[in-house]
Amino acid sequence: MDSSELYHVKQQFTLGAYKSLVDLTLPDPNSPDYTPTLIYKARAYIALDKPPEALQLIPSGSEDVALKAVSALAKYIEADLGERGGDSVLEELRDLCVEIEGDDGDVDEKEKGLVRVLAGTAFTRAGEIEEALETLGAGTQHENLEAVALIVQIYLSINRPDLATKEFNHAKRWAEDDILLQLIESSIALVTGKESYSDPHSFYTEQLANPSLTSPHLLTARGVTRLLRGEVSAAKSDLEEATTQLGGTPDKETLAALIVAYSVGTSKTTEADQYWSQLKSQYPSFPMVKDVERKADLFDDLASRFEVPPLAAAS
Repeated sequence: MDSSELYHVKQQFTLGAYKSLVDLTLPDPNSPDYTPTLIYKARAYIALDKPPEALQLIPSGSEDVALKAVSALAKYIEADLGERGGDSVLEELRDLCVEIEGDDGDVDEKEKGLVRVLAGTAFTRAGEIEEALETLGAGTQHENLEAVALIVQIYLSINRPDLATKEFNHAKRWAEDDILLQLIESSIALVTGKESYSDPHSFYTEQLANPSLTSPHLLTARGVTRLLRGEVSAAKSDLEEATTQLGGTPDKETLAALIVAYSVGTSKTTEADQYWSQLKSQYPSFPMVKDVERKADLFDDLASRFEVPPLAAAS
């Protein structure tokens, strides 16, 4: 059973309080909490798109499979952010997945589950969706709630909320009433619009009321929920507060939400244009940017084929 300190660290990571985690002082190296806390701190750096800082944390030459998997994921994200090939790192993660399957008992199930989640994260980012789902155990009888959360996100990203719901319903049979389970349910409701988004709105609001938690990620999530509910003013307030908590520089998710917020119900699009320029320049591989650019190219192609008919001459 996790200590109270490690439980709190896990909750912070689950709820996106990454800034708090990277500022966290690691416990004594002899503490049983040391390696798990280090892993959460490294993963928080990765979530903030700071893989070099994550790599600095991880002891070189470690034989711990979980640490090797975190290191490999950080290296893959670093390569991806620099638009360099990360194929060799993906192979490293594949080898680790094979290694844990053939393990003779030195690696416990929790570590194996973590390796699969980290590998699945990299495969998903690389666009290897089928491999990610297979690695994570989609549709099997596994009991790894973090893997379920990632499987659900993958299904939602490919417009299969039915499969996401099926995976979630299976997890409810064995998972405790965990914060992560509630977060999974909220993610599905956010996509399906169930009961006017009441579940995600209530969940995010409840978690944001926690005085020991500071999470711009949650603020952005509630801001998106409020946008979907038509509460534009309240959504802007959440998104601007998230920006403040991020040091005045919104991350890619907050930028995308701000673009929508300042494009709805107003003829003044200056702010939206500014945020769009910022998103394009800082995060050119962000899905929203790629989608808009793909549609712009399609429009230009179709427009180039359109021939304007001659004006009808007066008889």
